[in-house]
Amino acid sequence: MINPDRLAETFKIFAEIDSVSKEEGTLATELIKIFRSLGAVVIIDDADKIVGGDTGNIIAKFKGNIEGPSLLLSGHMDTVEPGRSVKAILKDGVFTSDGTTILGADDKSALAILIEVLQVIRENHIPHAPLEIVLTICEEIGLLGAKNIFFQMLESEIGYVLDARDTEGLITRAPAANHLKVEIHGRDAHAGVEPETGINAIQVASQAIASLRLGRIDDQTTCNIGLIRGGMASNIVPNRVDIEGEVRSHDPNKLEEVTEAMARTFREAVEKVREQPEAPLPAVTVNVCEEFPGKAIPDDHPVVRIACDAAGQLGFRLTPCMSGGGSDAGVFCKHGIMTAVLGTGMTDMHSVRESVRVEDMVHTARLVLEIIRIHSRTGGQPS
Repeated sequence: MINPDRLAETFKIFAEIDSVSKEEGTLATELIKIFRSLGAVVIIDDADKIVGGDTGNIIAKFKGNIEGPSLLLSGHMDTVEPGRSVKAILKDGVFTSDGTTILGADDKSALAILIEVLQVIRENHIPHAPLEIVLTICEEIGLLGAKNIFFQMLESEIGYVLDARDTEGLITRAPAANHLKVEIHGRDAHAGVEPETGINAIQVASQAIASLRLGRIDDQTTCNIGLIRGGMASNIVPNRVDIEGEVRSHDPNKLEEVTEAMARTFREAVEKVREQPEAPLPAVTVNVCEEFPGKAIPDDHPVVRIACDAAGQLGFRLTPCMSGGGSDAGVFCKHGIMTAVLGTGMTDMHSVRESVRVEDMVHTARLVLEIIRIHSRTGGQPS
């Protein structure tokens, strides 16, 4: 029942609408029009006012034609740069860009799949319980859309985010992450005339970074320094440097341990170069915030069993797996909606080499349709 040609055309339309983070409004307008034509009650929330964008998240509610608990299905509308004036080129069943931009399969393949599934349900009068389609903004810049949903508007207890590559994997475990912002303050001076009166903030930062253990800490934990900014000119001793990094772990205790170890390393590096303990400079501030929450869904949870049963009905095996990245699903889980992640087949995301096969999108559309059938038939509690 899935129409591959229509699905491909829908994807092409979406891919060629600019929607970089905070500028999803034009795409949102097109999606809202489609949802309403399919009979949804559409809500646009106020997340845009919080993040500074041009539209909020879209929540499209389909009341269903049978009784039962609602099911959440989600993807995100925004893309990364270079994501303007995309030309989606279809050749031999594979979509690519023209090589000057991303394609936007991350995550417009999900949007096209969801629209196709909803069209098939309507055309074929397929019995289904209520559905909540949540399309978020600003996922690519910190899950900001999902973090600012007014969750009291949602009724679903389980759901699926379409935002991964593997079409035969179901992501049920993902790490939590902390984001660190470090400011080191030194003292500026002329580097050639009186360097001894300055305190080189970059040097202090370098000493701290050199003593950090970065990369993979263990099979559950990673640590990274990703940004460093400082200095004004080569002949000025720099008086400030800003550093940003992160820690990710599937173990909450390890997350906190490694985060604190990073913060402590920067503080100790500053203390070592102070001439006197009470001296005001150099100084350091370390700010830590949650970048995204983790999730760990048991293999026997209904959200896993429904998806695996659906795959079995279609003749393939869906494997619960672990991811090292974050997604909106973690935010939904944090708010009590147990949400797993499905793949759409997108490859080389965040690069101008990005691609997606129509066959893979069709595969996932069939899986989502079967998930809806099983969820509706079993009341969300498969045997």
